[in-house]
Amino acid sequence: MKHANISIFVPHLGCPYQCSFCDQHVISATHVEPDGTTVQKVCEQACREIPKSQWAKTEIAFFGGSFTAIPQPKMLALLQAAQPFLGKDGFSGIRISTRPDCVPDDMLQLLQQYSVTAIELGAQSMDDNVLALNGRGHTAQQVRDASSRIRFYGFSLGLQMMVGLYGESEESAYKTAEQLIACRPDTVRIYPTVVLPNTRLAELLQQGEYHPFSLEKAVDICADLLGMFEDNHIRVIRLGLHAQDEMQQKMVGGIYHPAFRELCESKRMLKKVLRQLETMQSKQITIEVNPRWVSQLIGQKKSNIHILEQMGYQVTVVQNKQIEGNEIIVKDVSGCC
Repeated sequence: MKHANISIFVPHLGCPYQCSFCDQHVISATHVEPDGTTVQKVCEQACREIPKSQWAKTEIAFFGGSFTAIPQPKMLALLQAAQPFLGKDGFSGIRISTRPDCVPDDMLQLLQQYSVTAIELGAQSMDDNVLALNGRGHTAQQVRDASSRIRFYGFSLGLQMMVGLYGESEESAYKTAEQLIACRPDTVRIYPTVVLPNTRLAELLQQGEYHPFSLEKAVDICADLLGMFEDNHIRVIRLGLHAQDEMQQKMVGGIYHPAFRELCESKRMLKKVLRQLETMQSKQITIEVNPRWVSQLIGQKKSNIHILEQMGYQVTVVQNKQIEGNEIIVKDVSGCC
């Protein structure tokens, strides 16, 4: 079984800044601030729905807002409500998301006492100019320092980045990924920037000052980022925003697709094929791939196959269970009978 989260959203709780892109109520599809009773009910429901054999790989997760910046009595009430559902016969721990400037040593020591096992930091960018332009209120160095402290105290470290923020270039996105890799996180989430109404980004878009990446460009960049992280043995546990109706209906611009990761995986596969084709003269090829990755190789509506055909290639896809993961083998079959 893969890792699972019991998600409890705390929209805007604790956030000391209003970032250019942020409306957590729309992103999380909730307008209600949770309390201890909410946590208890969500966990009780999870106990009924998740087989007990899977509890050891399930975390109670507080997402949205900046959990460690919530007024401490309210934060502790949420953590305390989760405690009866943890331990040897319960869920594995608690996962929280917060800001890089809100995890001092004493806070991390406190979180240890309440079975917090993983901390995700909303880094978003490692370009100080981009951070300032988008009202983040922290620096890239604070991301590095916070990451180091979190690892020192034994928590699993997660880092979140956004692609296509105001003021970001393609080069800046790649440099952010390189610097996040240097922080040695266990997991990463990559979010393309969506423009929501009543945000600073919406104003900048309307004024013609902000030009979001196109979907095609964002997919191209994120396909490369996915490879960068995975080549460094860092799991990308989310690529793209959750598909949900309210955000799709309200967004006024930016990058969104309900199958964004699938598009990125397909683009990454195409790039692998093209790299292998650089050393081949033949236009008749087979591409061998593990059966689990056939759809990503072919692409949505056979987009990758169509691109290769337009380049003059005759392509046959062969399933090979011996190939590991999403690797591929391209073969010249022009001499076959």
